[in-house]
Order: sequence, then structure tokens, then C-alpha cells
Amino acid sequence: MVTVLQTDFAWPDVEIERAVIEGAGHRLVTGTSEALPPDKIEALVTEHNPQAIMTCWAEVSAAAIASPTKLSIVQRIGVGLDNIAVEAVTARGGWVANVPDYCVEEVSDHAVAMIMGWLRGIVLYDREVKEGAWNPAAARLRRAANLTVGILGFGRIGSASARKLSGIGLTVLANDVEPRETSGLTDMVELDELLARSDIVLIHLPLTPETEHLVDAAFLTRMCEGSLLVNVSRGPVVDNVALVDALENGPLAAAALDVVEGEPDPPRELIGRPDIVVTPHVAFSSDASLAELRRRSAEEVVRVLAGDPPENPCNAP
Repeated sequence: MVTVLQTDFAWPDVEIERAVIEGAGHRLVTGTSEALPPDKIEALVTEHNPQAIMTCWAEVSAAAIASPTKLSIVQRIGVGLDNIAVEAVTARGGWVANVPDYCVEEVSDHAVAMIMGWLRGIVLYDREVKEGAWNPAAARLRRAANLTVGILGFGRIGSASARKLSGIGLTVLANDVEPRETSGLTDMVELDELLARSDIVLIHLPLTPETEHLVDAAFLTRMCEGSLLVNVSRGPVVDNVALVDALENGPLAAAALDVVEGEPDPPRELIGRPDIVVTPHVAFSSDASLAELRRRSAEEVVRVLAGDPPENPCNAP
């Protein structure tokens, strides 16, 4: 019997994970539903000496990785790897894996909803009507088919967003660090051209040292006057201070954020603004996506513990 430690979970229970792990003859132990700080995770690892670690939001540090007698895999219950010391796992000869495609439809749906909510003034007018205002003559709305959206990051989710936004009628541009094939409905362009032409900039980028604060003051000043910034990737891709300045002094008209640097307690001076719409990092979530994520994460762990490589490796031990 091998011990598997699940550091945290963003759902009511761990029954799906337990059914897979214990069904394979292993033992599952869990931390709290809330992600504990790194030192608490390190203590959990020391206490239970797991051969496999599964993590949702909790940071799995190099110190935590160094502790177990044998470590076969650190499994991210999600996509991004910014909370795992990947190099430390690799140095130990362990696998790092994720579930890269479980929420493609959900995140792209969320991005499209945020864009259409802005174009049609849904949140603004809901707020006004509930405060007693009823003034349709003051509406200043725009036709989607006359606008251009620029997508930063054109992987699975960016491609899905492009497909959906093209179907609505928007012109779609995209930029990615790697050459990508498109359906013909999307033009791949350089970043400067994307910013100069886009009424909406949609971020689908992972958080890496290269993308942290990519959206800074210099980036924002190159965006079109009256444009919208949408971030459904990782909060630290956007510099909060620069974003507030761009909203107050131009060129931005608004921002729609599912992720914010500083979450789960983001700065009130940012999220309290009327020209920002915020959701609490839920773009990935649906009943179907969460069940798939949890099951596939546990199955990767069982696969590696049985001596096979993961289906979605993120390193090369």
C-alpha cells in the first residue's frame, strides 16, 4: 500500500479521488480544503511520507519535495504548474503531470461571456436598474461584428475562444510564443499589431517568469483607446498598479478579470472599481469539468504508481 497525499481541494469532498486511489489499493490522506501555506504543506509531507502528491492550489515547495523517502509523482489537479517546484521533482527522478484539457470549454465560455457582457452592458445596466435608474436612451453600445479581439496565448483554450468569438462575428487576431495553425478565421500577428488593432485583448497565457507582469504600463499604453482587457489565465500576468492607472488615465475603458494578483484577497482599490467586473477564479469550473479533473488527476497518480509514465507529463525525469 502506497500513501498518496492530496494537499488541498476546491470542492466539498474527495470522494472521487478516494474511489480511484483506494480502488487501486493505495491509501489517500488529505490536507484541508483551503490551501495551507508552504511550511504547513512541508509538515504534512514529513508526517505522511507520501510516494505521490496531488495539489490543487497549495504550493509544493522544493523543501516538501525533498522530504519523502520515495517520490514518484507530483500531480497538479489543474493546468498551471506555478505552485510546484518542477525542477526539484525532476532532480529527484519524479514525474510532474497535469490535466491540460479538462476545462477548455468552460474557460473559453467564461471569456466569451465576459466579452459579451461588456459589449451589451449587462453588468452595468443591472447595477443601474437595481439602484433605481431606467434610462435606455443613455445606452452607448457597440456591434460585435464591427470589433476586433486579440487573443494572447493560442493553445487549446485560446483556439476554442477564437472559434466561439468568430462565430459571434468578431474579427479575431492571435499571438503566441510558438507558431500555431489556425482555422483560417484567425490571423496570427505580432504583439504590436495585435495591441494596435484590438478593441478587446483576451489573455490565455500560463504564468511563467516571462509572462509575469507582461501586461504592464508599457503594454497597456499600446492598447486601443476605449478597449477592454480580459484575463482568465493567471492574476500576476497583469500588473495591478498599471491596470488601475490605465483605467483612470486611459486608454482602457474596462477590465474583466476571473483572476487577480493577490487573490483570494485582491486589492479593494482594484476590484471595487465600477469599470471592472470580477469573478472569483471560477472560469474552469462546471459540474462536468470538476468531476473529470478529479478523476483524471487520480488516475494519473495510479498509472505512475503502477510503473507507467503519465499521459500528460510536464517534465522529463
